[in-house]
Amino acid sequence: MGFFDFGTIFFLIAAVVIFFQLRNVLGRRTGNERPPFDPYSASRTRDQDAAQKSENVVSLPRKRMPGETAAETYADIDAFAKPDSDLNRGLRTIKDNDPSFDPKTFIDGAKMAYEMIVMAFADGDRKTLKNLLSREVYDSFVAAIGEREAKAEKIQSSFVGIDKVDVVAAEMKGTEAHITLRIVSELISATRDKVGAVIDGDPEKVAEVKDVWTFFRDTRSRDPNWKLVATEEED
Repeated sequence: MGFFDFGTIFFLIAAVVIFFQLRNVLGRRTGNERPPFDPYSASRTRDQDAAQKSENVVSLPRKRMPGETAAETYADIDAFAKPDSDLNRGLRTIKDNDPSFDPKTFIDGAKMAYEMIVMAFADGDRKTLKNLLSREVYDSFVAAIGEREAKAEKIQSSFVGIDKVDVVAAEMKGTEAHITLRIVSELISATRDKVGAVIDGDPEKVAEVKDVWTFFRDTRSRDPNWKLVATEEED
């Protein structure tokens, strides 16, 4: 067995002294320490706080940036609807409450939603409809689907395309933005009974369909999606 020399003993003693000094400084609790970081609980807390704040916040009309003119603020609106018209004023009000609103982007989204809703109704796809319709419209559509299923009837449908979309009205109702569209589309549709006989429509004919649909969105919500809140078939 070897022997420790003086230098080894010196460094061992120094290490012990340093250990106890560090323990006295770092190991002492003062009562002001932060709890260990939990990324999951921290995330939940931030989400809960944000949700609570959003519920208590009322959207205020949008203010123009310094130096920004009305023409610049509403350029996309004025290019879409005639200035000083009721429609223009309605769209401007929506943009005041939702600065991200763009009429062209809305129309593009409404076209996709229209096709999805028409086909989901024909297929009896309740899940898709639930994400795109208001509660009242959803209940109405589901009731019609249920009645069709009870009779063992099926809709054979093929969406051809949308010919034209016109914005006919726009307004704010409280914090909800409402936009009404007149949609002209082409559809091949036929309803068959339980034995496969056609009882409505024509499986070989392209029919022109004219609808007046109203979409809405709560401008306070973080959800950017619009939902169908009213439907009307134009004669």
